[in-house]
Amino acid sequence: MASNNMPLSRFKVIDLCRARAGPTCVRQLADWGADTIKVEMPEGGIGVDDSETRLGFDFFNIHRNKRSMTLNLKSKKGKEILFKMVKEADVVVENFRPDVKHRLGIDYKVLSKINPRIVYGSISGFGQEGPYSGRAGLDQIAQGIGGIMSVTGLPGQGPVRVGIPMCDLTSGLLLAQGILMALLEREVSGKGQWVHTSLTEAMIQLMDLQAARYLNGGDVPKQQGNNHPTGVPTGVFKCSDGLINIQAATPHLFKRLCTGLGVPEMADKPEFKELSGRQKNRDKCNAFIEKITKTKTMKHWIDLFAKAGVPCGPIYSVDQTFADPQVKTLNMDPTVTHPKLGKVHLVGQAVKMARTPQKMRMPTPDLGQHTDKILAKLGYSKADIKAMRADGDI
Repeated sequence: MASNNMPLSRFKVIDLCRARAGPTCVRQLADWGADTIKVEMPEGGIGVDDSETRLGFDFFNIHRNKRSMTLNLKSKKGKEILFKMVKEADVVVENFRPDVKHRLGIDYKVLSKINPRIVYGSISGFGQEGPYSGRAGLDQIAQGIGGIMSVTGLPGQGPVRVGIPMCDLTSGLLLAQGILMALLEREVSGKGQWVHTSLTEAMIQLMDLQAARYLNGGDVPKQQGNNHPTGVPTGVFKCSDGLINIQAATPHLFKRLCTGLGVPEMADKPEFKELSGRQKNRDKCNAFIEKITKTKTMKHWIDLFAKAGVPCGPIYSVDQTFADPQVKTLNMDPTVTHPKLGKVHLVGQAVKMARTPQKMRMPTPDLGQHTDKILAKLGYSKADIKAMRADGDI
């Protein structure tokens, strides 16, 4: 595939992934220009195409900027084709359960013999080793074992899942980062390597300050609802027409907040002056603030605090998020044109690059849309392709 003048255009990626975590990783590489081939199960072979799901918002958003070919990885010919592709590739990404790639004979040890420069990325539910490694692991399972559900929700409410598949998404982003590091290291050593993570590891890393509280002080975090675990005041406050977030836990921000509320003396009250006092008197502090904020509109307080330098903002539903003028300037809903669906909005990349910006080059492909072209470039004839299709290899 010709260079697209994007940051990763010189790299070729083979995507063996299913579900969400692995495809999220590959999407990062594809969105930034990598020539990406999504290897999918052939109809009547080891799976079938669900065309309704394929044109749904989720599949469409995850698999943009990729080409698709069908390949039966359980057949001898299917593996022969994959091995040919690996010789020319830079990256292979998979998110099978750890034992599957070994049973198929497409693990890193095998592929690195074919191409020592290959960077092989893996995501699993619990890690490549350990007592749980062979188990199926999905996002909510990892949210539970990683601790996030124990600190999410209102005090006493019981565990609550986060409203997005954060373990899938985070593990995918972290694996993409790891792959890029391996590609950079390869420029020095000339060798590829196996890069792997799991939903569980990603979730624990994402726990960050909450995990550090336990590891360094033995403090087991509890549910705090909309309150910050340590910073006071930080939370949700009622206005006359809705809810806003205010975050003003540091000394200078708390003073600015009190001045903006029209009660500068509040900052000097013994129970509120120091953070430790505000932590002990969190409910009293929050109630004092909300008694004032609920007398005026969201806009009043957001505008006032913006001028005063106090972090404050609205609490939106998703439709309100994309209607916000600030969000509109960020281009977080770029479009791509699909032959059946027309212009479709996708979720944009958060990172912006001034000289080599991200582009939505291709919509999600049809199942096996590029199979023949990819095989022809590998040296297979039309007769070969016809025979492989008849045998269920592609």
